[in-house]
Amino acid sequence: MLMILTAWASVLPTILMAPAKHMWTLATSQGFLITLLSLSWMYLQNFNFANPLFLIDKISGPLAILTCWLFPLTMLASQSKMRLEPISRQRAYILNLTFLQLTTLLAFSTPDLMLFFIFFEASLVPTMIVITRWGAQERRLEAGMYLAFYTMLGAIPLMIWITKFYYTHGSLLPTLTHTLHITQASTNYPGLFWAIYNAAFLVKLPMYCLHLWLPKAHVEAPIAGSMILAGTLLKLGGYGILRTSPLLQESNLAQTLPIMLIAILGILATALLCLRQTDLKSLIAMSSVSHMNLVVAAVLISSPWSYSGAMMMMIAHGLTSSALFCLANTSYERTNSRTMILLRGMLLIFPLAGAWWLIVMLLNMGLPPSINFASEIIIMLSLFNWSPVTFLIVALNLVFTTAYTLYVLWATQRGPLPNHIKTLFPYQIREHLLLFLHILPGFLLILSPELII
Repeated sequence: MLMILTAWASVLPTILMAPAKHMWTLATSQGFLITLLSLSWMYLQNFNFANPLFLIDKISGPLAILTCWLFPLTMLASQSKMRLEPISRQRAYILNLTFLQLTTLLAFSTPDLMLFFIFFEASLVPTMIVITRWGAQERRLEAGMYLAFYTMLGAIPLMIWITKFYYTHGSLLPTLTHTLHITQASTNYPGLFWAIYNAAFLVKLPMYCLHLWLPKAHVEAPIAGSMILAGTLLKLGGYGILRTSPLLQESNLAQTLPIMLIAILGILATALLCLRQTDLKSLIAMSSVSHMNLVVAAVLISSPWSYSGAMMMMIAHGLTSSALFCLANTSYERTNSRTMILLRGMLLIFPLAGAWWLIVMLLNMGLPPSINFASEIIIMLSLFNWSPVTFLIVALNLVFTTAYTLYVLWATQRGPLPNHIKTLFPYQIREHLLLFLHILPGFLLILSPELII
């Protein structure tokens, strides 16, 4: 772990001192080196690494590797637009993304409750800088304010709970896992207690009704901001809920029923809202909300199968959603528009890019035998065991997801080319490599899904 953190730290002097010509290449290469080192958690230690400073287990390990994997991909995705800016701004951009991914990695790997809270909140600062400084639209400041207020207001109950724990036990030093076993709440309303101290995580996921900041942030953010937001920052909320799940006993399920109902409503409502979107990035953001509400429903059931399904869903969504934002960005860079009616007919000009669109959208839809499909099946089985009626209601989500998947493919790939488009520059090898590296882990995990269960 220290070796990986040293590699992360070495990115900073590299970016500051590297010549402009080689800066992006060096940053991307170091990112891939860090990813290679992080795979040792999976193959050498089997997600079983713990000491007073770091904790890598079956919950944090896959998410930490996902964080390391997405960093070099954000470097690949950002180059075409960022190379046009002054070199000082390019350095600031890369340093900001490095700090963001480092805080996220430390949040996933710390065993200490207070440090987890600090890194969880620290990731907000570089995210806001990326959105408000490098966002391309005029409402980016509003998106940054939404993100800040939602996150900070949700964090207040969690901070109060941590303070109460410190007051009761005199320390915050026990590991995160041990902490949650010994702080069983003595309250008459355990469901309400769970919802309040998890408010920070439910906002971050986000749960339906607390999700209004996400479409704004995604639409206003540059490509790297959207990739990291969808790929790793949303997963911080899921990780927090999974870590605090020992407090959610089966006897409390009746108490958390309102949260379950909101999550089920969110799964269906946001999938239907996707059919009403005209902005491509907004549609992908709504799709993320639908998938993350499925994670909330799985955690509330609190069975081993549902936890496995939630974990698989987060990894699968982190890769697929990030790939979708990359595809939306490649179209935006060529047409300067995210309106789907202006993107139609792309299949005629870019047939290989059309193949990428088809593959990624089918993965997002949950086509067998992808891990997206496996995660949805596991969560659906858990829902059926818990309540067959709930299963039948949530199963409608499969129909709605298929509907908006076909809607996106039809709107962006089929039809005549718009008259205003005169010339489009071809896809670069860098972009094909970027999309291939998003899809590759998903295909490899089909062969050995036990790595993330």
